[in-house]
Amino acid sequence: MENFFNNLLFGSGVAHSMIILAVAIGVGVYLSRVKIAGISFGVTWVLFIGILLSHFGMVLDGELLHFVKEFGLILFVYSIGLQVGPGFFSSFMSGGLKLNTITCIIVLFDVLAAVMLIFMTGESVDTITGIMSGAVTNTPGMGAAAAAYKDMFGHDSSNIALGYSVAYPLGVIGCILSIIAIKFIYKGEKRFNKEKSSNVDIQRLSLEVTNKEITGMALEEIRKRNNLNFIVSRIISKATGHCDIANSQSRLEVGDRVLVIADKEIESRLVSLIGVPVQQEWIKIDEELVSRKITFTNPKLNGTKLSKLNIRREFGVNITRVHRAGVDLAPTAGFRLQVGDIITVVGHEAAIHDIKKMFGDERRYLDHPNLIPIFIGIALGCVLGSIPLSGTLITTPLKLGLAGGPLIVAILVSYFGPKLGVVTYTTTSANLMIREIGITLFLACVGLGAGGDFVDSIINKGGYMWILYGAVITVVPILIAGLAGRYILRIKYNTLAGVISGSCTNPPALAFANQQCKGGDSAVGYATVYPLAMFLRILVGQMMILIFC
Repeated sequence: MENFFNNLLFGSGVAHSMIILAVAIGVGVYLSRVKIAGISFGVTWVLFIGILLSHFGMVLDGELLHFVKEFGLILFVYSIGLQVGPGFFSSFMSGGLKLNTITCIIVLFDVLAAVMLIFMTGESVDTITGIMSGAVTNTPGMGAAAAAYKDMFGHDSSNIALGYSVAYPLGVIGCILSIIAIKFIYKGEKRFNKEKSSNVDIQRLSLEVTNKEITGMALEEIRKRNNLNFIVSRIISKATGHCDIANSQSRLEVGDRVLVIADKEIESRLVSLIGVPVQQEWIKIDEELVSRKITFTNPKLNGTKLSKLNIRREFGVNITRVHRAGVDLAPTAGFRLQVGDIITVVGHEAAIHDIKKMFGDERRYLDHPNLIPIFIGIALGCVLGSIPLSGTLITTPLKLGLAGGPLIVAILVSYFGPKLGVVTYTTTSANLMIREIGITLFLACVGLGAGGDFVDSIINKGGYMWILYGAVITVVPILIAGLAGRYILRIKYNTLAGVISGSCTNPPALAFANQQCKGGDSAVGYATVYPLAMFLRILVGQMMILIFC
């Protein structure tokens, strides 16, 4: 019996490999639910359990370990690409450009800090690269660096995984402490205090249109001509008596009643411009209007712009937001619908019923997985990642690798697929399942491959200093970005906290920011910068190895 258990735990074969992987993943995921002072290290516990098992001699065959590790990494980064792709390019528009500038600042100074540590401490490039990935809690970046090292030297580097493991815990905590420190920069500032109470003077006005000069003009034109910032939410037509939802192209007629939302300071100007104040029970009228969430499942309209559908004119309803891949997106005129979008519409019940017929709203259609875009995309990503690209700064041709290639293809497929009529949708739960399977396989294999050297590296090779190096890479760039965001880019603190969390791809930091900052500004900032941050982290990890090794 003793021999039986020895073979299962310390032997070889399929049963042994499956048991070790299952134990590392199962125990690690269970521990990921544990919170210390409200902070969880998530699935990174799988890595720590893998290190522990490997330290006691429970390892996998080298070739099998390599394959499972790379396969898990590919699944993870491809599913990430499918998730962030739809919002990747749109995140650079409007205010997103300013927020992504903060991300670029943080990534740039992370790299500068890592390069300085290489030359000042004498640590190897692969060690510092691993520390950098752990310091910003970015597992795909660590995987990309490990893959690049393997391509260059033909063998794995345990230092990358070890550096990552040591720096990761403080990477989580350091990011949160840095967000707290930045808050003190804002506290006491007049602008910060003003932002916290900026909604106090916003009010609702009920006005009856009496000004003949604005009749027939679109609301957008009225705002621009008079340089006033106000929103008309509802219009009761004098001619029909019906209450309609207003938009920028809605036109007013004398006798119409409107619900205006604006700052109290411009109340007198609005009265002069539009008409006299009146008493109106909008709550009762709003009961005629309902809000519904409709799932877009009509493949014939996949990739169609909202402007071509004339939703407002044809059906008399408004689309207020679109939920895609875990992110709320603004439904502008040029917005292209994609199968799987969850669309929030507001209007009369009968009109919404007609919209459902056009959009599909058949969730059973989404239950069938679209495997072709996934596996063909992965194949194309591996091809792209294997193409050598020559460069003047590196001795070895650059490759995007098995992390960068699939990531780029996934982003392109998920963004351009709907425009070409290709259905690339995967349900949020399916995407999450693929992602979690991939990352847990990858982390388990990394831990099982590095655990034998972990204790020796910490005790005898100065590994305890890696914690300090990681702290420098975590904290210094965030504080620099915080100062830039406050004094140069003039970003609100709530938004900046989310941007910092997204730039470090740090979900625990976002959870902390959401607790500290009321409202959704932190989550919006996180979602805006996360696609670019993930993309840059994966490429930077490889570039560090290819340029400095």
